[in-house]
Amino acid sequence: MTVRQYCCASLMAVMLFLPGFSDTVSAEAKKLKMGIVPQQSASRLAMVWTPLLSELSKSLGVEIIFTTAKNIPTFEECLAEGVYDLAYMNPYHYSEFSWYFGYVAFAHQRGKKLKGILVTRQGSSIKALSDLDGAKIAFPSPAAFGASILPRAEIRELGIQIEPNYVKSHDSVYRAVATGIFPAGGGIMRTFGVIPEDLRSQLRIFYETKEYTPHAFAAHPRIAPDLVKKIADQMAAMDSDSETMKNLGMRGITLAKDDAWNDVRMLYLAQSETQIREAASQCHSN
Repeated sequence: MTVRQYCCASLMAVMLFLPGFSDTVSAEAKKLKMGIVPQQSASRLAMVWTPLLSELSKSLGVEIIFTTAKNIPTFEECLAEGVYDLAYMNPYHYSEFSWYFGYVAFAHQRGKKLKGILVTRQGSSIKALSDLDGAKIAFPSPAAFGASILPRAEIRELGIQIEPNYVKSHDSVYRAVATGIFPAGGGIMRTFGVIPEDLRSQLRIFYETKEYTPHAFAAHPRIAPDLVKKIADQMAAMDSDSETMKNLGMRGITLAKDDAWNDVRMLYLAQSETQIREAASQCHSN
């Protein structure tokens, strides 16, 4: 099932059964859930995101609670069910979930375009995409934009045959390649840059894809525009040189509007490249 099909199938159920779906969360809100796409383990995500959300909460007087899901398919399910008030999602997710569920982007990482990377072990003979022909390659999930959709699409364009294996997170890809389970795997520069040095030193980037608008910070449509603006302005005002930003692997956050992701929409991605896998269990947050 594609994200597009999943969104359509889920929309009626969300409208009928999600408590308060039609209620607007105003600027007087005291608590909001921020869903972070699980590119890494929940513990690592909590470690790097909680300082930013704590700083934001203190400035706004609104508690921004860190949440994530056990894997990317479950995160997609949570987005569709409207579990998160705010979310940090990949460009493909935003292009789809903004259309079907009305998520509104308000910011993205400053001074950075998103591109996929392919990594292999240090000392590996792999140097080009052609060296992957016939190999089993690790990816986080089918709909992980930079780490999966982009490299698979560019591999396919060259007529190279691979067998994708989905291992749930970026961290899992890097570990699987470092331990020799797979000869290569997909990731993105930001997550590669923040993994432990002892893991990163075992890996080598041998391919980078074309660049696109990065992950979106977006609000569920129930969140009032005045509150979204306060959140966006505060995030954009954060010190880009702080330890908080460095730990996230970001140079800061900048305001953004919906049309910033038109480059992703113009890809007209094939359904075979954007398949969503059913989550192993119902949506939940950590």
